[in-house]
Amino acid sequence: MRTVEDFLVCACDAVIIEDGAVVFDLAQSRYSISGEHNKCLLHLWSAERNFVRRVLEAEVKNETLRLAVQRLGHAKPTKLEICRERDRRSPTAKRAARVAYQRVLQRVLQRRFAGFTVDRLSTSMDLERSFGPVYARGLLHRGQSAFAVLGVNGQETQGSIDAALTFGILWLDACRVAKAGKFAVEGLKIFLPAAASTLTRERMAHLNPEAAKWDLYELEERDECLKELDISDCGNIATRLVHATNEAANQSRFAAAVARVRELMSEVEVAMLSPAEIAFRCHGLEFARARLAHDPGSFLSTAEIVFGVGAQERILTDDKIAAFVQLVRSIGEVRHPEGPRDHPLWRLHPERWLESLVVRDVTAVDERLAPTCLYSQVPAFSASDRAMIDVLTITREGRLAVVELKADEDIHLPLQGLDYWARVAWHHARREFQRFGYFPGRELCADTALLFLVAPALHVHPATDTLLHYISPAVDWVLLGIDERWREGVRVVFRKRPVRRTQITKAS
Repeated sequence: MRTVEDFLVCACDAVIIEDGAVVFDLAQSRYSISGEHNKCLLHLWSAERNFVRRVLEAEVKNETLRLAVQRLGHAKPTKLEICRERDRRSPTAKRAARVAYQRVLQRVLQRRFAGFTVDRLSTSMDLERSFGPVYARGLLHRGQSAFAVLGVNGQETQGSIDAALTFGILWLDACRVAKAGKFAVEGLKIFLPAAASTLTRERMAHLNPEAAKWDLYELEERDECLKELDISDCGNIATRLVHATNEAANQSRFAAAVARVRELMSEVEVAMLSPAEIAFRCHGLEFARARLAHDPGSFLSTAEIVFGVGAQERILTDDKIAAFVQLVRSIGEVRHPEGPRDHPLWRLHPERWLESLVVRDVTAVDERLAPTCLYSQVPAFSASDRAMIDVLTITREGRLAVVELKADEDIHLPLQGLDYWARVAWHHARREFQRFGYFPGRELCADTALLFLVAPALHVHPATDTLLHYISPAVDWVLLGIDERWREGVRVVFRKRPVRRTQITKAS
């Protein structure tokens, strides 16, 4: 039990594989572990399936928990693997797929852009500029005109495919520096697998057309068919907004459950997830939920408490009270600014910790922000991407503001922030926020939202400035570096804003 619990508590996005097939994704599933009658039982469930396995053996190797398990009613054991790394291909298999794709892309470029010279594509490592072997990179040139090229094959994970634009922009910038005086690198051509370009297309629509020419293609590797996409057509963005929860009604509905948890942890943070569910957190670390459940003795619904860290979940029954009390006390003893830094409960979910501090006092980010009108973890669904906006708020004048937080260095901060800004802009243009119950009693300004990008000052990725340079001037962003000791309180140490042409003219 301890081996499985210790692995899973730090594997929130792991995938579970049985008989070679992915059966669960812990980002969208729940689990419980019990150890009764000298048996370790692992229960996993999601919206699609539900199963129980008895764990016979457990071994951790190469970021994978390998289990020998037994299905109920079956005598023969089977193998179950829980993998932190979603791409389980061997290094040799990855390399072979990338070499094959490099050859395909080379042929397609030579055929489609016959008037251009195609430099040999590369997948070599360049750690200084954050380039790895996932992406094939090259240059098309004719006369003094050139285009940077970047492609990714269909066997890579969707996360790697979605990240292609980040590295494409950096490759474009690197080509401009390296070829200065020889070629005018006009823009970037990105090549993605068929039916995998939705998120990139949405992002490219909000890049600066004056900074570069942006072209997006889908490549079917099997028949080498190439299709150019129109990135200016944003008429069918697949994004949806969920209704805001009535907090007053929820507080009344779950009053008894809240009081029960507050007896154990007076400073607990209570988050409203839906009309039927609330979460209990300590500095952003969720350890329990209260939800409406059907009472088998009547037609009424009653509130039940489930507890556990991460995707783990156990229903709080009389025989589980001691375990619940122990969990709450353990978190309270560890999860505070002076807590033991090597403890898993202290290190878990640093961005949620940072978010809890910003929610408590959003004016620490910017004094323009209204301290009483904000929402955390707002669903920002678009196509297959089910991410959450860290903080959605407004200024004192009623202008929407998106706050994207990173506790550690992340090269994707600018474009992830751009994702959420674009989705907020989409819904705001259709006046959906107040129609869905957000910001009641407040008049929202017609201006597009502000975008705040927040990270510890020494953990802002060096590529951030380059990426921000290519974002559309229509996006009003602010990059904030905060003190590294942010757990003791959020304090901004530097701010960066886009330099507009009018500012340059006035300065000159």
